Amino acid sequence: MRRTAAGAAVAGLLLLLGTACGSRLPESDFENRATPTPRASAEPVRVGVISSATSPVGASVFTGPRDGAKAWFDRLDARGGIDGRRVEVRTCDDGGSGVGNSACVRRLIDQDKVVALVATTALDYAGASQVSRAGVPDIGGQPIGAAYDTYPHLYGIYGSLAPRHGTPGWDGELYGGTEVYRYFKRVHGARTAAVVSYNQSASAAYARLVTEGLRAEGYRVVTEQVDFALPDFRAVAADLKAQGADLVFDALDTHGNALLCKAMDDVGARVTAKVTNVQNWTSTVPEDYKDAPHCRNALWATGASRNYEDTGDTAVREFRDATKGLPTHSQWQLEGWAAARWFTDAAESCAPTGITRGCVDAYMNRGEPYTAGGLLLPVTYERLAEPPKTRRTCLAVARWRDGSGWVTQGDMNTNCFDVPQIAYRP
Repeated sequence: MRRTAAGAAVAGLLLLLGTACGSRLPESDFENRATPTPRASAEPVRVGVISSATSPVGASVFTGPRDGAKAWFDRLDARGGIDGRRVEVRTCDDGGSGVGNSACVRRLIDQDKVVALVATTALDYAGASQVSRAGVPDIGGQPIGAAYDTYPHLYGIYGSLAPRHGTPGWDGELYGGTEVYRYFKRVHGARTAAVVSYNQSASAAYARLVTEGLRAEGYRVVTEQVDFALPDFRAVAADLKAQGADLVFDALDTHGNALLCKAMDDVGARVTAKVTNVQNWTSTVPEDYKDAPHCRNALWATGASRNYEDTGDTAVREFRDATKGLPTHSQWQLEGWAAARWFTDAAESCAPTGITRGCVDAYMNRGEPYTAGGLLLPVTYERLAEPPKTRRTCLAVARWRDGSGWVTQGDMNTNCFDVPQIAYRP
């Protein structure tokens, strides 16, 4: 599992929330293998997209995957849909609450009778067990909590090796690799790393995971914690400068990152890299970090998908062309697009016999790595009885440069390392 390189994209979200066995129920209301859906039927293929479009952490934080998925389906329908059937997207805003999420799940599954969920991005995925019990495939969701390492029929955008029998990971523990830290040590010679967090439980827990991973890679680690309500980032920045930090990692939200960067600029703290995650891999960097030009140009992002700025790549260029009307672009949009493509590939494989929940789920479980035409590092879903002690893991890396945007650093398929897997509790 790419918990550090990509799954940890949720670090800036986890700090603001707590984390959110089901057996499969009969699908007789939704699936009849003896009477497959006719080819070229006028009846649409219905999918659901749940996002916390309104939530306590902001109105636009969780909408990227939804917008990317909708862009894919709009283009797909313009080209004839799936086997002559258009895709009807039913969206639901859960408001960022567990109650709202469960209500969205019930509406989409029981009332709208969607074939699958796509690009789920929920602050509190309280309805995950309901989705699993109904046998509805959830494809390409963002792993903000532990749901995608807990339940069958749920397939997060980064894959999973966990048994997924109703308990997170292995006996409640998930595992993350140290590939990000290995990359900066090997490629840039970094030796001292700082980890900045809030005095809030989820933020502090993630910071401990990062600290443990850095130490496993031989870094000298400087830990900094600020008050969530009244953070003194200037004091943190001054200490980072005094400690000679090469790298700065964080368990902060975007606003906190911007304030930290401004403080670093103000005190003259210069680092090799201010490392952020896929959640903050967006075109809004100039606005978000407008008061911190030095820190802004030291921003690096790591993840498990091809840089949305790589328009020389055919698959990326198609994404950018389809989303050119959006006011901003982001890596989460690209991953939502990839999730929709994943569902489409599954549905097209089922078209000759019937696009049903069961058939789509079988495609997802076929055991073959998936890349969405090269947009994703190979995504795998296995059910290992024991967690791996080490794993060869690759990562996508990009660096922000004013005037150029996010500039890719090496090929994500060759930025690969054999790294230890470190246990943590979600």
